[in-house]
Amino acid sequence: MPAIRYELMKEDERTGARAGIIHTPHGSFPTPIFMPVGTQGSVKGVSPDELKELGAGIILSNTYHLFLRPGLEMLQEVGGLHKFMHWDQAILTDSGGFQVYSLGELRKISEEGVIFRSHIDGAKKFLSPEISMEMQMAIGSDIVMAFDECVPYPADYEYTKRSTDRTTRWAKRCKDALTTGETQGLFGIVQGGMFKDLRKKSVDELAQLDFPGYAIGGLSVGEPKELMNEILHSTVEYMPKDKPRYLMGVGTPDYLVDGVMSGIDMFDCVFPTRVARNGMAMTWTGRLVMKNQVYMHDHQPIEENCGCYACRNGYTRAYIRHLVRAGEIFGLRLLSLHNLFFLQDFMQKMRETIMEDRFTEFRNHFYAIQEKKD
Repeated sequence: MPAIRYELMKEDERTGARAGIIHTPHGSFPTPIFMPVGTQGSVKGVSPDELKELGAGIILSNTYHLFLRPGLEMLQEVGGLHKFMHWDQAILTDSGGFQVYSLGELRKISEEGVIFRSHIDGAKKFLSPEISMEMQMAIGSDIVMAFDECVPYPADYEYTKRSTDRTTRWAKRCKDALTTGETQGLFGIVQGGMFKDLRKKSVDELAQLDFPGYAIGGLSVGEPKELMNEILHSTVEYMPKDKPRYLMGVGTPDYLVDGVMSGIDMFDCVFPTRVARNGMAMTWTGRLVMKNQVYMHDHQPIEENCGCYACRNGYTRAYIRHLVRAGEIFGLRLLSLHNLFFLQDFMQKMRETIMEDRFTEFRNHFYAIQEKKD
């Protein structure tokens, strides 16, 4: 039996939205799903037990960061990331391709791989499809991502084509290098920039390799939202329907709604915990900047009828504002727990409406709230 299996439960009658279940060696989880990001083996400020309570059946960690520290030998020594961080549910690991791309002038790409300077100490490092697979095998993640070259925005056609073709060649090398197919599932990453024909070419070539799932990379990298949605929707149309679809690096409610409507199953982003550390709360009616004076005497919870730890235990906006302004870690933890709960609840509501053929109404209601707020 393959390590990763996708089970389609329902497809919305009027859109491409779909609800399903992904089965992994460390348990199953429903889709569409938002995956909290634990870049270095920890979701910032949140314990594994708290993540379980939130309903996060899978988290994401990053090969690039774990490659730099604690490194390959330590992960092999401890028997993988599940044991190291005391997490017994699913883990997905990014290959490191996007992080290397984001280093800009600190990296040099060749056919063999990427030479880059560590952002920690400036030491010269080398990452290739084979090394990425070796690291992800040591990590022991349930879902492994192929090493890819992320296409920047904007990029011309010829550059994008060369880069996309290299990503396909690297995907083949990743598949050859991964020797743990019974316990780990390797996802290919679709590139192609903002060119629909290159996106189709990328999907077609990756589909021939028969990966158990496919991610869409190279979106949400600075392009206008309308262009992103256009490329996303056209790309999904080419993708296999019997495999999970993962949109990388997206985590704001509007992008999640549009992604689900296009038929995406999996999402991840550092956004909810990052903005929490900056004192921001996510709610159904928009974002609250908790440092603002308007909340100084506001003794309501962050959001009425919210089931997160902060709201159900009566921590008020005024108290959280005080903690944030005082630099108290507990305030940032409360916001992190709230934001992660909010997104899990948001995705659950979308799953429910898909199952009941009400997703269009959900989307229309969501955008009506956003327009009213604006």
